[in-house]
Amino acid sequence: MAETSGAKGKLLGFLKGAGGEPSRLWLAAAALVLVIAAFRSCASVEAGQVAVRINNITGSTEVITQPGLILKLPFGIHNVYILDSSPQTFHLRGAANKSSLEGKELSVRASDGSSFAFNDTTLLFRAIPAHADETMRDSGLGHRYYEWMLPYARSILRDEFGRESTISVSNPTSFAQAEERARKRLNQVLNPHGVEVTSIVTPRPRFSKEYEDLIEARNQTENQLTVIDSELSRAATERDRKLAEVERDQNKVIQTKRAELEAQLATAVTEQTQTHRVVDTYKIEKLAAGQAARSAAKSTADQLKGQLDAQYLSKKAEIDAFRNQPVERVMERLGERLKGVTIEITPVRTDGTPQRVQLENVGGGN
Repeated sequence: MAETSGAKGKLLGFLKGAGGEPSRLWLAAAALVLVIAAFRSCASVEAGQVAVRINNITGSTEVITQPGLILKLPFGIHNVYILDSSPQTFHLRGAANKSSLEGKELSVRASDGSSFAFNDTTLLFRAIPAHADETMRDSGLGHRYYEWMLPYARSILRDEFGRESTISVSNPTSFAQAEERARKRLNQVLNPHGVEVTSIVTPRPRFSKEYEDLIEARNQTENQLTVIDSELSRAATERDRKLAEVERDQNKVIQTKRAELEAQLATAVTEQTQTHRVVDTYKIEKLAAGQAARSAAKSTADQLKGQLDAQYLSKKAEIDAFRNQPVERVMERLGERLKGVTIEITPVRTDGTPQRVQLENVGGGN
C-alpha cells in the first residue's frame, strides 16, 4: 500500500511538474478521444460514388447520393458501404472472354441466314445511384455488379441484331433502331439489379469477303447515284436560275412596254380630253350662235308674220269692201287693171256645128 501511495504521489507530482492541473489533462484526453471517435464515425462520399448506410438494429437501409461526409454511429450500430456509380465501359471484342468487362466479340446470324460480326461492341453502363442498396444486395460489394453484363449483353444483342437482314443492318437508321431495342431490353433485365445501360456503341458490321465486295460495289453505285443526284440537283438549280433570269428579262420588257403603253394611253386620254373640251367649246359656241340665230330668225319670222297678218287683214278688208261695191264699180276697177292690155279675139271653129267660142290669150298683160 505504501508503494502504491508513493506511485500515485509521484504521478501527481509529475503531472503538476508538467505545468497543468490534473482535471485539464483529463479533459484534453477526453476531447482527443472524442475527436478520434468522431473521425472514425464519419465516412466520405466522393463524386461518382454512392453510400449505403445500414442500421444493424432496425435493419433499414439508406442510400446517400450527395457527395460529402456522412455520420456512422459507432459500436456496430451503423455500417456504411461505398459503391462506385460512375460510368463504366463493357467491351465485346477479341477471340475470348478476358474479364468481367471484356468478352468475346459479338457474332450474329441475320434474319436472311447470313452472318456478320462486330470488331468491338461497347456498352456504357453504371450502377443506378438511387438503387445502390439493390445493387449491393444482388451483386455484393465493390464492382461485383460487373458480372451481370456478360451473360445478358451477348444474348440480347445477338437476338436484336439477328432480327435485321444483311441489307437493313447496313442501314444506319435500322441499325440505330436495333441498338435502341437492345438497350431497352437490357435495362428491363438489369434495372431490377440496380444496373442500367446508358448507351450502346457498335462499329460497322463485318461480313464475309464476298459480301464485303458486294457491299463495296453497292456503295460505289450509291456514290455514283449520289453524284448523279447532285448533278441533277445542280442542273435543276441552274435551270431555275436561267428561268429566273429569263423571267426577270421578260418582266423588264413587259414593264417597259407597259410603261410605254401607259404613257401612250395617258397621252391619248389627255388628247381625247382636250378634243372633248374643244368639241364641247365648239358645240357650246355653235349652240349659242344657233340659238341666237334661231331667236333672231324667230323674231324676224314673228315680225314678218305680223306684217303678213297686217297685209292679209288689209287685203281682206279691201276685198270685203270691194265685194260690197256695185257691178259698175267692179267693172271700173277691172278696167283699171286691164288698162294698156290688148285683147285680140279670133273666132275658132273646131267643128262643123260650133256650139261655143274659145278665147285664146294672144297678148300679155297684168
